[in-house]
Amino acid sequence: MRLSTFGCMPTPYRVVAVSGSLHEPSKTTTLLRAIADAIAERSDAEVRVIELTEIGPGLAGALRRDDLPAEVEDQLRAIEDADLLIVGSPVYRASFTGLFKHLFDFIGQYALVGRPVLLAATGGGERHALIIEHQLRPLFAFFQALTLPLGVYASNTDFEGYTIVSPQLQARIALAAERALPLVGMARVVDPRALAAF
Repeated sequence: MRLSTFGCMPTPYRVVAVSGSLHEPSKTTTLLRAIADAIAERSDAEVRVIELTEIGPGLAGALRRDDLPAEVEDQLRAIEDADLLIVGSPVYRASFTGLFKHLFDFIGQYALVGRPVLLAATGGGERHALIIEHQLRPLFAFFQALTLPLGVYASNTDFEGYTIVSPQLQARIALAAERALPLVGMARVVDPRALAAF
């Protein structure tokens, strides 16, 4: 919970989850929703889930931000205004999906400075787990975001269909949520213009 503009009335955390999956239903989206639910169970939070399967057609052909349709621009602003981002992608060609990267290419360079970001990914097996450290963390380091130390990776064996069945994964989701909230509460809003000179 954060203070309102007037500094006295608490308002819910704005939690935005961004799924880089190109399919629906999706294990990645299931994982992100589970993490967002764990955050909401432990705090007063308003959750928005952004799925590339929904906004992809309006995103793919754009070369500049002002080419984007209004509904995609609305999602970009939600990302930039979030108190906590939860981002995830399936492993695709040893990285995140290209459309996921294309989405974040439109985010302002300083829009996520100091913003807590919880990283997640899904893949066919445990050998893909390093996507969090080798691909996702460097991307958000570019934005000077506060990538949270504990990421969440899930493999196919953690699911039955599109339902999480692994107790170990459920425990990691709970731990990630518990560790994220104190950092979200302490994160300060940083004016990107103050860092523009750097």
